[in-house]
Amino acid sequence: MPANNNAPIRENTCAWCGAVSDGTSLSCPACGATIDVRRNITRSEWVELPGRKDMAKLQFGHSCCQIEGAYVPVADMELAPEDSVYFGHHVLLWMDPQVRVSAMSMKGAWKRLMAGLPIIMTVAQGPGHIAFSRDLPGEMIALPLQPGQVVDVREHVFLVATGQITYNWFNTGVWFTTKDGDETETHYPVGMFMDRFSSPQTPGLLLLHAGGNVFTRELSPGQSILVKPTALLFKAPTVQMQLHIEQPRSAKSSWSSWVSTWNNRHFWLRLTGPGRVAVQSAFEHLEDNGRNIYSHSDATWQRW
Repeated sequence: MPANNNAPIRENTCAWCGAVSDGTSLSCPACGATIDVRRNITRSEWVELPGRKDMAKLQFGHSCCQIEGAYVPVADMELAPEDSVYFGHHVLLWMDPQVRVSAMSMKGAWKRLMAGLPIIMTVAQGPGHIAFSRDLPGEMIALPLQPGQVVDVREHVFLVATGQITYNWFNTGVWFTTKDGDETETHYPVGMFMDRFSSPQTPGLLLLHAGGNVFTRELSPGQSILVKPTALLFKAPTVQMQLHIEQPRSAKSSWSSWVSTWNNRHFWLRLTGPGRVAVQSAFEHLEDNGRNIYSHSDATWQRW
C-alpha cells in the first residue's frame, strides 16, 4: 500500500521547555529532551530532568549547540556570523581561531568582587566553533527562553547564554549574622546575589550546570517547600525565598541547655509559590560556626 504523503504531521510539545516541534525528530530541537518519553515523577511530586541522548542538537538563532558526553558534558556550539554567546572565562574548553572574543563588563563590579562573583563576562562572536564545560560531573540543563520569559539562577550555576538573553543580578535578601563577643559575621546561605536571565524580544538559549541529578517541582500559589540553600538551581521570579531555621531543644527548658545545642541547628530555604523550582542532588553543605544568631533576614523558626 503506498504511503500517504498527505497525512498530517503530528506536532509534539516538549514537556520540559514547552517548545512545539513537527514530530519528525526524536528529541526537542530547542532543549534536546527526548520526545514522547514518560516523565519520571516521585511520590513527593518532583519531576526528574528529562533524558537527553548523547550528541543531542539544539537550535538557536542561525546557530546550533551539540551536547556531548554524559558524565562531564560539553556544549559544542557552531556559531553563525550573526550570533554570539557570553560566558565566564573559566568554562571555555576550546574554540576555532576565527571566533572573535571580547570582554563584557558588568555593573556593580565592586559588590560582585566582594561576593566572589566574576566581574567580567566573555563574549564570543561567530562564525566558528566554540565549546564549554564546567569540568565537573553532573548534568547540563538547557533552558530555552521565549520572549517575555525570566528565570532566577543561583550563583556559580551559569554556564553560557546566547546573545538574545539579557543578564542582570539582584540581592537575595537571605542572610543571618552570628556574634561572638564583639566579633560578628554575616552569612548568605543561598549566596549574596542571584543571577536573573530574560529574553525580552527574541528566543534565546541558557545553559546551566548542575551537580548530580536535577529535579523540578511546580509550586501552586501559597504552597511552600523547604530545600537546602545550596541545592537550589533556579526558580521562577514569582517564587519567594525566605530563611527557615530549625533549632533542636533539650528536654530541659532551660536557657543553658538550649544554647548548648546551637551547633545542631539547621538552615533551610523556604520557597513559596507560584512557580517552578529546580534542585540538584549533589550540593555543598552549609557550614555553621555555632555562634549565637545576632540578627537575620525575614525568617521562620521551628524549635524541636
